[in-house]
Amino acid sequence: MQSPSPATRRTFLKTLGAAGVAAPFIARSLRAAAPSGVLRHVSFGSAGMAWADLQAITSNPFVKLVAVADVDLNRTKQVKEAFPDVKVYQDWRQLLDKEKNNFDSANVSTPDHMHAAIAMSAMQLGKHVYCQKPLAHDIYETRMLTNYAREKKLVTQMGIQIHSYKVYRQAVALVQSGVIGKVKEVHTWSNKKWGDLGAPVVKYDPVPSNLDWDIWLGGAAARPFVGGGYYHPSNWRKRLDFGTGTFGDMGCHIFDPVFEALALTSPLSLRSEGPAPDQWNWAVNAKIHYVFPGTKFTEDKTVPITWYDGDERPPAEIRALIETPAAEAAAKSGKRKGGEADNQGSIIIGTQGVLHIPHVAAPKLFPIAKFKDYKLPECEQGHHWTEWAEACMKGGKPGANFDYSGPLTEAVLLGSVAVRFPKTKLEWNGAKLQFDNERGANQFLRRTYRKGWEVAGL
Repeated sequence: MQSPSPATRRTFLKTLGAAGVAAPFIARSLRAAAPSGVLRHVSFGSAGMAWADLQAITSNPFVKLVAVADVDLNRTKQVKEAFPDVKVYQDWRQLLDKEKNNFDSANVSTPDHMHAAIAMSAMQLGKHVYCQKPLAHDIYETRMLTNYAREKKLVTQMGIQIHSYKVYRQAVALVQSGVIGKVKEVHTWSNKKWGDLGAPVVKYDPVPSNLDWDIWLGGAAARPFVGGGYYHPSNWRKRLDFGTGTFGDMGCHIFDPVFEALALTSPLSLRSEGPAPDQWNWAVNAKIHYVFPGTKFTEDKTVPITWYDGDERPPAEIRALIETPAAEAAAKSGKRKGGEADNQGSIIIGTQGVLHIPHVAAPKLFPIAKFKDYKLPECEQGHHWTEWAEACMKGGKPGANFDYSGPLTEAVLLGSVAVRFPKTKLEWNGAKLQFDNERGANQFLRRTYRKGWEVAGL
């Protein structure tokens, strides 16, 4: 395998730097000692997050990129420049068929609706899988991927890379150390707006010659191609059949340190107070109340967790718990709206204090006067992709393996069902994978694949 050029490396650092990774940390990972042997790797997807994933994985000197598959051949240019010997496929099924004896591991970095089909097909060939978040488009798919990976003892990892960062590890350690006491409630949010209520654009655009629209659709129902970025390459997140809204995009990231810190399992119930999606698209401004079983880290037998997105935020009295004097002054002066409870993050309220977990930043303890001399715990900065690649070679279980990230994804994606039933309490039976009180909601746990696109086990 030819190493990426210096320009490509710089692009890689810039890409991951935008995601919150410090350049010195990346430099250390590139100098890591290689285990014996070679990990032959393929990528499903070649641009966007797939480009970041495959570069991070191949930055390990023991990894060789064998092939990539991308429905849009125009998006394979940078891969071919960086890896001239790589084989390129437009149909992911052809890659699996022709290269099944030539690779050991794969990253699945496609739109959400294709995660399960590709990941399951690769695992059925005995391949280790790194899959982007959310693990799948639907809850049933998520459970099946989790069960299969466990049964076959495959090395898996979901692409919630901040799970391995020092700042999220510190947040988990703080909660589990008991510094804020037993947890009473949690509020978590994202200001992203992956929604677009309204009928789809009614037009029939010609499919570009570089794009295989049928393969892009995969198991979803057939429909005309609409240009202008309506579906491809990124606005698919807004569409019910392809993306999972803001909670699917960011929920797996932002719920992650809360889920791990409290050792959460499957929720007991949830209730949406926000708008419902329409026939085609997700809404924005979600507000979803979850109730989880309590754990040794919580005050009571149950713990409430509320998710907000778009313009929704925790109530003012909750936000006030994490406002510094400087932030309050800025908000009052009009220089900054809303103080520190903007953008993305979580507030964990304990019996002895409050923890603010900003998204990809150091956690903060409140009240300030009580914790002003408290030193954050020492935690290592990990490399999410290397952790998985090395486990593929030497054995082991990465931190965001499917046994962890599967239940996390299920909890997040339950929100995509709850929003369809506004102001209705949904009682969830995780063991039976069903809603016990609102049977009509069960139809949204699993979808029917388009004929010819079925995958065994899904």
